[in-house]
Amino acid sequence: MEHELDRLAVEVYAAPPSCGPVRLVAVDGHAGSGKSTFTGLFATALAARAPGGGDSPVGVLHLDDLASHEAYFGWTGRMLDQVIEPLSRGVSAHYKPYDWNARRFTAPRALPPTPVILIEGVGAGRAALRPYLARLLWMERAPDESWPRGRSRDGIGLSAFWD
Repeated sequence: MEHELDRLAVEVYAAPPSCGPVRLVAVDGHAGSGKSTFTGLFATALAARAPGGGDSPVGVLHLDDLASHEAYFGWTGRMLDQVIEPLSRGVSAHYKPYDWNARRFTAPRALPPTPVILIEGVGAGRAALRPYLARLLWMERAPDESWPRGRSRDGIGLSAFWD
């Protein structure tokens, strides 16, 4: 897989910026499909393969930070306003991450306009975001594998979601 990640990293850097100076790459797929694990590995590969010698910062935005108990998938407006709009101007985005335990949004977190930002989560490739994406990656895993993974990860607090 390491070779494939390196190849994909080279392809991403060869693509033109898609949102201001940033190449936004969406990592989408069903819950429990391995998006977060893949994103971590891919961020490392991207940092190592950055033009000019490597170790360039790679931004990562987890959509779980934009979703909430009240709106699992109703985060498009927040994403466009708090993330896409500032990045398209080449300035840092500031979004308010959601604390799933406290059930509230917290203090703003900065997301600088790095050469590549990975957006990871269910719905990352939705139609409203596609005009800003340099690449859309889909994670596929059978339900009989992904559902147990997700249930184990999320615990009893989100069992209704999985049901």
